[in-house]
Amino acid sequence: MNLGGIHILLGQYDDALTEFREALRLQPNKVLNYTNLAGAYLSLNRTEEAKKVLEQAQALKFNSSELVGFLYDVDFLTGDVTGLEWQAKSAMGQPGTEDELLAAQADTQAYYGFLRNAREFTRRAIESARRNGEDEAEAGYAAVGALREAEFGNAELAQQEAKAALAIAPGREVRTLAALTLARAHKAREALDLADELNSQYPSDTLLQSYWLPTVRAAVELDRHNSATVFDDLQPVEPYELGLASTLTTNVYPYPIFVRGQACVSAREGSRAEVEFQKILDHRGVVVNSPLGALARLGLARAYAIQGNAVKASATYEDFLTLWKGADPDIPILKQAKAEYAKLQ
Repeated sequence: MNLGGIHILLGQYDDALTEFREALRLQPNKVLNYTNLAGAYLSLNRTEEAKKVLEQAQALKFNSSELVGFLYDVDFLTGDVTGLEWQAKSAMGQPGTEDELLAAQADTQAYYGFLRNAREFTRRAIESARRNGEDEAEAGYAAVGALREAEFGNAELAQQEAKAALAIAPGREVRTLAALTLARAHKAREALDLADELNSQYPSDTLLQSYWLPTVRAAVELDRHNSATVFDDLQPVEPYELGLASTLTTNVYPYPIFVRGQACVSAREGSRAEVEFQKILDHRGVVVNSPLGALARLGLARAYAIQGNAVKASATYEDFLTLWKGADPDIPILKQAKAEYAKLQ
């Protein structure tokens, strides 16, 4: 991995931008240099500059799944519905790109609370990867779908889907996502067993050891209502928590911040929770269409409510409920949000 890539993983986006600019200057005929630079711009919320870089790559007739994926991200962040549809349509029939865009559409549907639609896109992404013999990607999409169910409050389904993903291809990334899912779905022992297994097999994997495993353990402690332990577990993650600690499938950022924010809510530390959830909302170019970006609004509303700020709490609950105005009504987290909002009125 080049130095710019390391900066991206660590969340050092200004440094990454410098490295990727120089790489593009030296090798202007390499598509990866365009996508790397665009990704750095996006992570700094410099969406228009990212778009210009990607348009330069298109003008040179470059084509890659990464290029299409970043164009999709730009269209999402700028609210370009026509662009989103065009990117998704252009990916159909292209092995390795089709499944990634189907998974991206699943995330977008989930971001707005359209869970049934998200499930359908995930199913199609899984089938697309399977047709192309991409077992790891197939399992990864299933694992991300399982984690989504856990966050939305469907614990039993999340457990089932996490185990189904492990049965397809229990690689490192899939086991990591499955461990996090099981932790979020009230299966502490199984989550910790997977974490211990990964810890033993990959003792020198920096991202696993410094980002994912502490997050899994913190999620277990959150489920046990041990907020102080959550804070301790996540302390080593702080230097990396805004980095793109990518999995093989899709973004699931930034889980450490999200878990810490929920621990603050559990501990009734409203001001601290506000800081954590606002951190997620302030980094749209990192979060993009991850459902955590939507759920952070709910977390922020809860933070304001804990502080006794009914005006801000009500307004922020309304923001979340407006974002999810067409959401599937049976989603448990949505039912909770509506009940909490009603109590403020």
